[in-house]
Amino acid sequence: MTTTEQQPIGSPFSAASTAQDVTAGLDLAGRNAVVTGGYSGLGLETTRALAAAGARVLVPARRPESARAALADLPGDTEVIPMDLCDLGTVRAAAARIREELPALDLLFAAAGVMAAPERHVGPGWESQFAANHFGHFALACELYPLLAAARDGARVVVYSSGAHGITDIRWHDPHFRTGYDKWQAYGQAKTANALFAVHLDALGRKDGVRAFSLHPGKIITGLQREMALQEQIDNGWVDEHGKVIGEGFKTPSQGAATGLWAATSPLLAGRGGLYLEDCDVAVLSTSGQPVADGGVCSYAVDPDGAARLWDLSVAATGAMPVGR
Repeated sequence: MTTTEQQPIGSPFSAASTAQDVTAGLDLAGRNAVVTGGYSGLGLETTRALAAAGARVLVPARRPESARAALADLPGDTEVIPMDLCDLGTVRAAAARIREELPALDLLFAAAGVMAAPERHVGPGWESQFAANHFGHFALACELYPLLAAARDGARVVVYSSGAHGITDIRWHDPHFRTGYDKWQAYGQAKTANALFAVHLDALGRKDGVRAFSLHPGKIITGLQREMALQEQIDNGWVDEHGKVIGEGFKTPSQGAATGLWAATSPLLAGRGGLYLEDCDVAVLSTSGQPVADGGVCSYAVDPDGAARLWDLSVAATGAMPVGR
């Protein structure tokens, strides 16, 4: 991927498109998908759409009983697998189980996440948003890479980033906030990491037919805001005092899931990868100083050198197995 490829390609869909719009008429019978966080919010909408189109969907979940309850009435073939993204032991155990059950993996959605969490450190002292949003998904994708490479018609990896990546680049000097914590800086860094992860995974995987994309799903109120007090959401203009969404430009969960499903299935993206998407199309590069809310992707979030540097940092931290070599 080069930054010159980071421009819209004429998708027939838009910010208003829903998961059902994007998957209408799709036949995913015989395809296997893994959707982290696939039992709530955008992940649940993604699981529902994939299963309705005939795919087998495995859902790694930190709360497996809640996940089974949420998926109980879905049509199609879905299965819950226990996994906590902040605990790499459970990530590896979940990946081992998936490798036992599937001969190949066509679609991997890194959709789970946390946002604006209070300061927590997990594992060997990792900042929790960086651990959950990036390290956990990084390790899972590396563990599942042999299945992705075995997909008959190629595989796609879809990584949920956010417009909040515009808050900050990777804090190379202090990624775990040992010199002082800010929940939004930590969230922004994790979302930049998601985008960079897709860039380098695509660079390593394309010779095996594995292509990766990151995306901004849009502004949506889901369980992602669970760490935020209602008053903070009111002060931000997102909801009213009853929790009803009033923010301008907010999407429904189904609309929020549409870009990820488009990334996973659109023939317009054949032969492409390492791109950042929004509103069911390729996003433009944002200009310096442009507000995050205006859309687009910062150049540092799709920079190949930064992506390679983050990959090496992540391998060293997680001990992940080699990919594409």
